[in-house]
Amino acid sequence: MKTLSIIVPCYNEEAVVAVTYERLKKVLSGLENVSSGIIFINDGSHDRTREILSGIAAKDSTVKVIHFSRNFGHQKAVTAGIRYCQSDLAIIIDADLQDPPELIPELLIKQEEEQANVVYCVRKNRAGESKFKLWSASILNKLSEVQFPLDTGDFRLIDACVIREFNRFKEKGKYIRGIISWIGFKQVPFHYEREPRWAGKTKYPLKKMLLFASTALLYFSKKPLMIATGLGFFAVLLGFIMALWYILGKIFGYTHAESGWTSIMITVIFFSGIQLLTVGVLGQYIAILFDEIKERPEYIIDFIDK
Repeated sequence: MKTLSIIVPCYNEEAVVAVTYERLKKVLSGLENVSSGIIFINDGSHDRTREILSGIAAKDSTVKVIHFSRNFGHQKAVTAGIRYCQSDLAIIIDADLQDPPELIPELLIKQEEEQANVVYCVRKNRAGESKFKLWSASILNKLSEVQFPLDTGDFRLIDACVIREFNRFKEKGKYIRGIISWIGFKQVPFHYEREPRWAGKTKYPLKKMLLFASTALLYFSKKPLMIATGLGFFAVLLGFIMALWYILGKIFGYTHAESGWTSIMITVIFFSGIQLLTVGVLGQYIAILFDEIKERPEYIIDFIDK
């Protein structure tokens, strides 16, 4: 008999978390030859999520709830769930019910048929998601050194082999779907229809989306540095051509450099912008190093309801 853990990160999900539990429990109770449990991670919720989850854990011995001391973020919550998972298989699913729990049996069948280490869920449609989010996902994939499956999120099944390797990763700024793609092994897609949020509102406004995208890009690609280097080379080449143009113009009399105030200002602004851009990109990578060498914990657990 295989063991299965469902990892569910939660942040201010009082409107939906009880329904999520009921739907998960109904699905899991129908599984054959599978011993299952649920790991909820309360990511420092400010509403009644904590109270509701504690009540569920008190009544159901198969439910474990990890309570963070404050909000550390979705990726940290998923990381904690994976680290506390001791099962043969784990499924990561959000609490908002956009990813239907009723697909869990099909994921298990897919994993068994393919003997896959990862079954990643590919959305046939992305209901309720902004065009910016769709566009940024495509750009990230093009810039990254590791190719991620498009139209996927964290909703996926992973086996004990992937769990073991994932837990070896020590970096603090995790981009989980990227790490799992980077780990390798046999990974197969599962196509499904994504639903709108059952209740509540998205926990990824534009600011968080930009931060998440920058983490994904900087941790999985050196291409921003390559672009900055290319811009620097272009600026030097342009400066050399302009200098040659003005020197020859002075010799042969086809230009008057002293009258070109506008061209001087444009040149100064252009080169200054490239320098600031290059320094800014480099600064982002240095900031990542700064965060990593401090070796602070990724999250702090308040207590665990078992």
